[in-house]
Amino acid sequence: MVEDDEELELLRKKRLQELEMEQRLSEEQMAEQEERQREFEEQKKQLLRQILTIEARERLGRIRLTKPDFVDRVEQQLIKLAQSGQLGSQITDEMLQQLLQKLIPKKKDIKITRIRK
Repeated sequence: MVEDDEELELLRKKRLQELEMEQRLSEEQMAEQEERQREFEEQKKQLLRQILTIEARERLGRIRLTKPDFVDRVEQQLIKLAQSGQLGSQITDEMLQQLLQKLIPKKKDIKITRIRK
């Protein structure tokens, strides 16, 4: 009986150590992932500073408040264009407005009429 209790206690301690080790590894992996994400965001900001004028960046920042996913897609497209060499110069606010007008889907006008009897 005493041997069973000792063996059970050893198994518990071993399992506890394994769980603690898994927890530490998981935390380290999360920290590494967060660091990679920060580095990616910083590189993205640097590229956008090179691609966009100040006014264009400000416009994207304002749009981001209402449509963050849309702005992320626009930024990705701009970065791809710049990396492929298809952008000749910085994108001005006017150029960005034209681009956004093409990318934003047209809203359909919905007209509701009531028929009164």
